[in-house]
Amino acid sequence: QVQLEESGGGLVQPGGSLRLSCAASGSISSFYIVGWYRQAPGKQRELLATITSGGTTNYADSVKGRFTISRGNAKNTVHLQMNSLNPEDTAVYYCNLWRVGGPSNGYWGQGTQVTVSS
Repeated sequence: QVQLEESGGGLVQPGGSLRLSCAASGSISSFYIVGWYRQAPGKQRELLATITSGGTTNYADSVKGRFTISRGNAKNTVHLQMNSLNPEDTAVYYCNLWRVGGPSNGYWGQGTQVTVSS
């Protein structure tokens, strides 16, 4: 079993930045993929970025150049640095971890709210 806890969400003005964190605990294999997703009201959950245990990253076109996913200094922590935020980025942001032998759709955190508004 794997537990995920997101943090770092909040209210930010347009053009501002936030850094989200995802802390994982439990049975994490040597190979895993961590993804950040978001879901705005009335919209489907959207994949934003992924990072593998080996450090390979991928980004959705909608956030490429503005968001950066990285592994933190703390063990089993992944960050999402979000810059140049705009109101369309308002959503609940979720962390997901997929590993070999786990659920096909991975493990999910509870989500953290990000609101971009003046």
